[in-house]
Amino acid sequence: MPLHIYLKKRINFQPLSIHGCLQVGGGINSDNCLSCIEEGASHVIVTSYVFNNGQMDLERLKDLVQIVGKERLVLDLSCRKKSSVMFFVDPHVTEFLANFADEFLVHGVDVEGKKLRIDEELVACFGKYSPIPVTYAGGVTEMADLERIKTAGLDGVNVTVGSALDSICLQEVVA
Repeated sequence: MPLHIYLKKRINFQPLSIHGCLQVGGGINSDNCLSCIEEGASHVIVTSYVFNNGQMDLERLKDLVQIVGKERLVLDLSCRKKSSVMFFVDPHVTEFLANFADEFLVHGVDVEGKKLRIDEELVACFGKYSPIPVTYAGGVTEMADLERIKTAGLDGVNVTVGSALDSICLQEVVA
């Protein structure tokens, strides 16, 4: 299972002894992505460098793929319902984006960090349509949510647990 770290500052991965299982995000761009890989990250996670002001910058995405390779890139997709339509959750869109990434890190923006339960519809859409691995973040409030994600995601969606760790035992989550 990968470890996700969002960078607030440059760090040296050497003392962590976790080469090959660390995914790094936060401020990743074409100037710093390769150094993260060279220092031991298995993947770089990218969001705002590619998705900016509501638009996708395909040239930036292609640059990242050329520098680190598709197999080391995680696309961080923030999904929100708008007029009952879920952005990015379309078989054509996920298929297209999968050409540029090894994994999707999907955020249920409407529920993330709010302890409002998971967005089962979002999980189900990615479980059904994503041709690459998916990790879902947002809304986990109890252990039963992990089973809901497994079921809704057709056993094809992984999960990150954030603020819910205040009330859920970490040992139960990883068991």
